[in-house]
Amino acid sequence: MKEKLRQSTFFVTGNNPPPVVSEQRKYLWIIGFSLLLITIGGLIETPRNLAWGLWQILVSSSVLVTDYFEIANTGSAFLNSGLVTLSSTLLAKRLNVKLSGPVTAALYTMCGFSFFGKNLLNSLPIMLGVLIFASLHKKKFSTYILVAFFGTALSPAVSLVAFGLGLNIGVGLALGLAVGLLIGLLLPALAVHFLSFHQGFSLYNIGFTAGIIGMFLTATMRLAGFEVINVSLLSTGNNLLLSVFLYSSFGILFLIGFFANNRSLNGYRGLIKSSGKLVTDFIALDGYGITLINMASLGVFATSYVLAVSGELNGAVIGGIFTLVGFGAFGCHLRNSLPIFVGVYLASFLTGTEINSTSALLAALFGTTLAPIAGYYGVIPGILAGSLHMALVSNVGFLHGGINLYNNGFSGGFTAAFLVPIFDSVKDMFEERAQTKS
Repeated sequence: MKEKLRQSTFFVTGNNPPPVVSEQRKYLWIIGFSLLLITIGGLIETPRNLAWGLWQILVSSSVLVTDYFEIANTGSAFLNSGLVTLSSTLLAKRLNVKLSGPVTAALYTMCGFSFFGKNLLNSLPIMLGVLIFASLHKKKFSTYILVAFFGTALSPAVSLVAFGLGLNIGVGLALGLAVGLLIGLLLPALAVHFLSFHQGFSLYNIGFTAGIIGMFLTATMRLAGFEVINVSLLSTGNNLLLSVFLYSSFGILFLIGFFANNRSLNGYRGLIKSSGKLVTDFIALDGYGITLINMASLGVFATSYVLAVSGELNGAVIGGIFTLVGFGAFGCHLRNSLPIFVGVYLASFLTGTEINSTSALLAALFGTTLAPIAGYYGVIPGILAGSLHMALVSNVGFLHGGINLYNNGFSGGFTAAFLVPIFDSVKDMFEERAQTKS
C-alpha cells in the first residue's frame, strides 16, 4: 500500500512549510563530506603511507570481512572511502539524477562499504556492466543508477578473481573485469524480479539479488577447484578517533537538517509513523531537512550502541553505521529500527554470543534491512525478525563465500520471505475476529 504524502508537526516553531532545497545544495553537502573524508586521510598519514595503503586496498581480495583499516592504514581507508563517495556522487550529478531518498541511501552505502570491501578498481567493472545493460535496452544509464551503485555489493568477486585465486596477473585482471561486467549485466533484470520475493519488507533488495548471483559464482569457482572462503581481518584501537569523527559528522548533519527545516523538528512525528516498506522516500514524503535530522539521529544512536556494548569501531562497523544513516532517507527511523536491535541483542544474549563482537554488531546494524517489518506489523514482530535474522545471517555467508558484501541483505530477504506470510496470516485472523464481533 502506497503511503500518501503527509504533513505533520513536532515541536512546531512556526507555521511555514520547510523550504525547498535545491538539488545543487543537496549535492554540495555530499561532495563536501567526500572531501572531508579525503582531507582526514591526508591529515593522519604521510603521502607515502597513503599511497602504499591505497595500493594494498586495491590489490586485496576484499572478501568479507576485509577491514581496510587493518590491511592498509586509517588514512588510506578514509581516502578510499572519500574517493569512492566523491566519484559516485559526481557520476550521479553528471547524469542529472535527482538526489532522492534511494539515491542518498546508495551514496552513503558506497561510503560505508568503502571502509571494508569496495574500491574504485573493483566497483567500476560492475557499473560498466550495468551501463552496457542500459545501452542494450536503449535506456538511460540514470534509470539504472541505483542498481549500479548497490550492485557493487559484489565488488569482492572482481577482486577475488583478479588477485585472490593465484592466477597470472594479466589473466586475473581480464577475468575479474569479465566477471564484473557479467554481474552488471545480470543485476538489473534479477533485482526487479526478486523484489516480489520479500514483498518490499527487506530494504536491501540488491543484497538479496547479489547473494543469489554470488552463490552461483562461488559454486562455479569451487567446482573449478578454487578455494572461496570468508576472512576476518578486523582492526582494533580506533574508537577515540572514529567516535569523534562520527559524532562530529552527525552533529553537522543534524544542524544542516535543522536549518533546512526552518530551524525546527517539524514533521518528525509523521516520518516515524511510516512503516518504511519499499518504496518509502522520506525526502519526497517529509522534506530534505527532517530527513537529514532522521539520518543524524540514527547515526548517533548506532554509534552510541556500539560504544555502550564496548564494541570496536572498525571498518566493517563504520560501514554498517553509514549504511543505516543512508537508509534514514529511505525507510529506516528509530521507531522501526529499535526493535531489530533489541531482537539481535536478545538472540545474542540467549545464545551466548558476544554482544560486542563485530558479527553481532553487524547483524544489528545491517539487520535494519528488516525495519519495515517492525514498522508495519509492530514491535514484537520486529523483535522476532531481529532475532531470527541473527540466527540466519551467520549461516548464509558460506553460500557466497564472502563475495557479497551485503550478506545481511541476503539473509534479510529470506527472513522477510519467511515471516511476512506468517504475520499476514495472524493479522488477517485478528481482523476477521474483530469483524465477527462487530
